[in-house]
Amino acid sequence: MPTFVALVDFTAQGVENLKDSPKRAETFVQWAESKGVVVKDLYWTTGGHDGVLIIEAPNEILATSIFLTLASAGNVRTQTMRAFNREEFESCLPE
Repeated sequence: MPTFVALVDFTAQGVENLKDSPKRAETFVQWAESKGVVVKDLYWTTGGHDGVLIIEAPNEILATSIFLTLASAGNVRTQTMRAFNREEFESCLPE
């Protein structure tokens, strides 16, 4: 399954409800997995972004839907990237 990495940033609403973030994350993981998405890792971070979310989804449409639904709750914004493992990357290289 394709891998996607999202850089996560709290909105003002997310900061206001910061103490609920772990519970919201657990709810998100359960919901995403019920849709066929594997949540590989979820981290809260310091520095330029507030978190990192790594998922595997069957396709880009489902991954996009997952991240749009997450953002629509109003607590975070995401910047999503498709990640390639070595084998996938090598298959993209010109011959």
